[in-house]
Amino acid sequence: MIQLKHTRHQSTSALIERAIRTAEYYGFTSLETSLARGKSALPPQKLDTMLIARRDEKPLLQSAKLCLSTHRQVGEIPLLWRVVKNQSGTREPLASVTLELHVVGAPAAIAEALLITVVNAIAEEAGIGNRSLAINSIGSLESSNRFVRDVGHFLRKHIDSITPTLRPRAVQDPLGTLIQLFEKGHPAMPRAPQSVEYLTEEERRRFWDLLEYLEMSGIPYELQAGVLGSRDFWAHTLFEVATTDEETGSRIAFASGGRYDPLASRIMGTPSTAAVATITCEVRGKSAIPPIRKIIPALYFAHLGAEARRRALPILETLRREGIAVEQSLMYERLQEQMERAKGMKVSHLLIMGHKEAMEGTVLVREVATNSQEAISIPDLPSYLRRQKVRI
Repeated sequence: MIQLKHTRHQSTSALIERAIRTAEYYGFTSLETSLARGKSALPPQKLDTMLIARRDEKPLLQSAKLCLSTHRQVGEIPLLWRVVKNQSGTREPLASVTLELHVVGAPAAIAEALLITVVNAIAEEAGIGNRSLAINSIGSLESSNRFVRDVGHFLRKHIDSITPTLRPRAVQDPLGTLIQLFEKGHPAMPRAPQSVEYLTEEERRRFWDLLEYLEMSGIPYELQAGVLGSRDFWAHTLFEVATTDEETGSRIAFASGGRYDPLASRIMGTPSTAAVATITCEVRGKSAIPPIRKIIPALYFAHLGAEARRRALPILETLRREGIAVEQSLMYERLQEQMERAKGMKVSHLLIMGHKEAMEGTVLVREVATNSQEAISIPDLPSYLRRQKVRI
């Protein structure tokens, strides 16, 4: 949980308001606004039998239902934010506020990369230093089943060193037990099975794809075997972001997330994909969030090809830091889909990056009215847009 003393903000309201502005820059919209447009009926669900391994999983049940019920067209990929006021004892021991970010319907690793990028930008804007990103993958249900089977064998082997109160859970919920042992720093944990060892080749490639996004964006990370969650909720990526208290040296986790495909599939009654990131802050000073005016960008960033997609996030972050608003559809692969969305947004200029531009470190700036375009180097892009008097 974020403590305001570690930020440049004086109140919870100020921090969350700024965080929402950053999320909206990257295309996230209010869940409340989306629900007001209409809700889709969800099939009956049996969620009471789901194993809960982490404190943040129970609140995710309700949030996931709401996000998945937003009325949307086939093929649409909503990016949604939601602010939740937590009573003490739910996510955190004390009363807190959580900003949730959801990406619904995007199966590729770009979804998790976007969430981590936004969390990192929010933390940087808030002045939170000494950040560390811990990341892990548990793969598909089949891979995590093999992993949990061996976790069960491992726990039985070390049952005498597990506290008596935790032993019954070791039989019923091996993964939840392992998470608690990691949190308590049990001495046997360095020898415990690691989920990444059970990934298939395809799952490994997917995980490395995410890590390439992070490396391209200059976001340092650490592979951490203890970042785990319930198989009933999570698949593939799990992550946690923390800072270090300068006074005590203790590690303070303030954000977490991952891909919750199993939960989404159970809620929808059909194979579905979704990912989430949550940022939790203590309640101090004002906590009510004022209405936030939506900025309508005049620019739209379009990508063509995997390499251009990988390089897009650092470009968008550079423009954000320069105060230049830009729309994008990174969750969509086909250029035609992106161009159709750009047309609907009535932007004045397109920023286009294909494989050639990605290799050359340039972006094509196209004026929609005249179709004239010019290749601009990425470092020169902000100043070029200002010289051209593009509305930013």
